[in-house]
Amino acid sequence: MRVRRLAAWTALPLAVTLGLVACGSGGDGGSGGTNPNAAVRIEIAEPQHLVPVNTTETSGSQVLAALFSPLVDYDEANKPYEVAAESVTSEDHRTWTVKLKDGYTFHNGEKVTADNYIDAWNYGAYAPNGQNASYFFEKIAGYEDLQGEAPKARTMSGLKKVDDLTFTVTLSQPYTEFKTMLGYTAFYPMPKAAFSAPGVLDASYEQAPIGQGPFKMKGTWQHDAKVEVEKYDAFPGEQPKVAGVEFRIYQQQTAAYADVLSDNLDVIKTIPTENLSTASTDLGDRFKTSPASTFQFLAFPTFQKEYSNPDVRKAISMAINREEITKSVFKDSQTPARAFVSPVVAGYRENTIGAAGTFDPAKAKALYQAAGGPSRIELSYNGDGGHKDWIDATCNQLKANLGVDCVGTAEPKFADLLTKVKAKQPVGLFRMGWVMDFPSMENYLGPLYSTNGSSNYYGYSNPEFDKLVAEGSAAATEEEAIKKYQQAEELLAEDMPVIPLRFGQNNFGHSTKVKNVEVDLFDRVDLLKIEVVQ
Repeated sequence: MRVRRLAAWTALPLAVTLGLVACGSGGDGGSGGTNPNAAVRIEIAEPQHLVPVNTTETSGSQVLAALFSPLVDYDEANKPYEVAAESVTSEDHRTWTVKLKDGYTFHNGEKVTADNYIDAWNYGAYAPNGQNASYFFEKIAGYEDLQGEAPKARTMSGLKKVDDLTFTVTLSQPYTEFKTMLGYTAFYPMPKAAFSAPGVLDASYEQAPIGQGPFKMKGTWQHDAKVEVEKYDAFPGEQPKVAGVEFRIYQQQTAAYADVLSDNLDVIKTIPTENLSTASTDLGDRFKTSPASTFQFLAFPTFQKEYSNPDVRKAISMAINREEITKSVFKDSQTPARAFVSPVVAGYRENTIGAAGTFDPAKAKALYQAAGGPSRIELSYNGDGGHKDWIDATCNQLKANLGVDCVGTAEPKFADLLTKVKAKQPVGLFRMGWVMDFPSMENYLGPLYSTNGSSNYYGYSNPEFDKLVAEGSAAATEEEAIKKYQQAEELLAEDMPVIPLRFGQNNFGHSTKVKNVEVDLFDRVDLLKIEVVQ
């Protein structure tokens, strides 16, 4: 989500009550000590879901990162290391053995066992359950038997329990990066209490998810308002340095920014575009930047006749001046994108879309008219993500360079936009953002453009692309895999199902009440490092 995942914001969005948040004036590295009994307040958008196998956007992922501990996480070189797993091993890259660390319990007291992973993954893979992250289990043997309206089976044959702390995963074909995948939200375990019957999710679970991570739910999900969590004392891993977190849900980033300035919010993960030029003055050393895996793009409803011609799509891309928008709107806080994968992963190449990424208004207009492009273009976006300025700028360019009418249409929330595009309701071109789920070139390709990709909302389907991604996944070495992935990316350049626009960086800020604030490549605040100033 993790899209990691689909991103609501432009970057591409308790043990104590709110009133007990420390009110000291120190900032990052400030004096006065810390208060481990205080909570922090972090901005998010309204999550689409809070079930691990159904969460593919960044706000839900941020909440679940507090409630769950992943099997693996990633070091500074983006290599996986074990967290809840004791080991993840394979001799042939097809049959993997996962050994769990002893001592983990769910927040209701249940001991974490191999069954909790097997049950959760089978639930996510079973097609009638309609889980957004189902795609991520397709490499497991037996996944196909769980697909369709009347599946042949309810459980994947590739998942086998060895003992309470060990299970094996047999893939349908070798995949060298399977261990890397396991840091993704979809691979979290779920307790027996999550199910009202075998394979049937309890209707109340999503409103108060039970995990095995460093924080547990405090109350229930207050939709469009907040999600609160508090420290879980029985967590066997590294303990957080705060007593809890209020994930405060905002409809507008500008409101969140104002709250940070007045110390009524502790962390805003994405500075609004309209405030970027003054953020360093407003916040001083509390305005931060860090590397991000964000990829911003405009997607075409390729299933609609007016956008079914790749030449129409290429012409629109050529009519957009990426450099101008990056400079005027984003104050050079983002980088123009002319590739479908981020510079943070191995295999990235600087310009894979070729002529379609070169700003050429005259050629764009001629190509557009010859291809019979529509006289009116609609750009839909989520109004809770700070996108209006760049959408308006893009529309103005399309009007001037293609001679069309262009209008931007805001959906109130990112979840609303996703619901509409998933249902293939007519929204015109639509704004999307991607944050990697795990550090691999494949993660920028398979979920977004494979025929059955979990986040392929645009109806794109190319059997040759699917074949190349599958061959890359089955390659014996990373080098061989990258060659296949790069060939697949070249097909995207021919078909242009989306328009690459920008690669992002994290531009975030915090109040005077907290320090050691870090936002990672996956658009998540590091909840084990943040501290409240005394």
